[in-house]
Amino acid sequence: MEINDGDEYILSGTGGGKRKFMLRATPAQILVLGFAAIIFLGAILLTLPMAVQPGKDTNFLTSLFTATSAVCVTGLVLVDTGTHWTTFGHIVILTLIQVGGLGFMTMATFLYLLLGRRIGLRQRLIIQESMNYTSLAGIVRLARYVLFFTFVTEVSFAAILSLRWSYDLGWQKGLWFGLFHSISSFNNAGFDLFGEFQSLTAYAGDATVTLCITTLIILGGIGFSVIVDIVKHFKEFGRLQLHTKLVLSVSGFLILAGTIIIYLLEYNNTLQGLSPLGKVLASYFQAVTPRTAGANTIDIGALHSATQFLIVILMFIGASPGSTGGGIKTTTFGALAVSVWRMIRGKENTEVFQRRIGQDQINKSLAILLLAAGLVTFVSLLLSITEKADFLALLFEATSAFGTVGLTMNLTPHLTVFGRILIIMTMFLGRLGPLTLAFAMARAKQKTRLRYPEEKIMVG
Repeated sequence: MEINDGDEYILSGTGGGKRKFMLRATPAQILVLGFAAIIFLGAILLTLPMAVQPGKDTNFLTSLFTATSAVCVTGLVLVDTGTHWTTFGHIVILTLIQVGGLGFMTMATFLYLLLGRRIGLRQRLIIQESMNYTSLAGIVRLARYVLFFTFVTEVSFAAILSLRWSYDLGWQKGLWFGLFHSISSFNNAGFDLFGEFQSLTAYAGDATVTLCITTLIILGGIGFSVIVDIVKHFKEFGRLQLHTKLVLSVSGFLILAGTIIIYLLEYNNTLQGLSPLGKVLASYFQAVTPRTAGANTIDIGALHSATQFLIVILMFIGASPGSTGGGIKTTTFGALAVSVWRMIRGKENTEVFQRRIGQDQINKSLAILLLAAGLVTFVSLLLSITEKADFLALLFEATSAFGTVGLTMNLTPHLTVFGRILIIMTMFLGRLGPLTLAFAMARAKQKTRLRYPEEKIMVG
């Protein structure tokens, strides 16, 4: 195996002394093909009769939509998860969520470790790409931390949720619901088993359910490298990496601002009938869940238009890099916001927390923003042609699919065939990231020896 300047693999070998093959693939291309393969395998399993409840009809497009939504940890569904699929179907969906949330290479690392096999450079490069990590150093150790932290977190919160729901649903169903929703929430998937698209509306004022689900969403969406950094410098917060500080500050600001605004906008609307504490809990839940989680405790379709548009913004920003969530990411938003503030103040460098952000990272953040905005705009435009719905509902659907959120203004089950295919593609692009797909389609990096003269243009 060789690796060229563009991280392109060249694998060669011989068979029978005559046959020779060569496979060239970048980490980004392997990720795209890997996720696609898992989605199609999941769709085939969900098409089996044993995956569907008796009397329920399921075509391949419905199974493909559900599998894509699960692997891309989105939560948008055409049929009700709780009543349409059997226990086998639920297990398939849950497995797809876990594999999609952690990334198939992280799960492959788990198998490698179990079998005692050595993880080579090729696998390390793919893990680095899948986790959006900046360095190869310690990438396997990080994968171990991710697996251990995921297992402990999901099992711990599953136990709490199982105890809570056992009072309402009985021990057997309560245990299964606790495990399913713990894994779904930690992976920011948004799938639920409560039936008839109810999500968690029955628990809007329940502190145990609200705090457990939102904590799982935050832990899954904050980024594993951030968690490792916090644990490492638990007693020395001043030594946290700039990435960690930016993630925590932007995430905290978005959650706090979202909670306050939703509380004020919906106080006399969807929050009516809840206790004072229930209003706060419901507002907090709706501020956290657009961070690519997809669950809801109040009817999204009944929200004020201003609240729905606020959720669109939160969904577009999404979670943090190296997490189970989607969106353009909190650090992208934070880096661009700091850069704009720097330009307004007339400063030469983009600085925050007494550190400087490189111009190449600002350029990458700008590319992500433009590609994401272009994708959401294009998908919304196409949906406005094929679907009969208000434009805000279409924009909400497109952003939810791109951000792998799973919230909907009750539009998903009513999509046309073209609309369903379009949302499938958008969820796939949103999970991988538009920049990853662009890298997968691009040629290897080429060094430029010739530079043209610089000339000014008028902007603004």
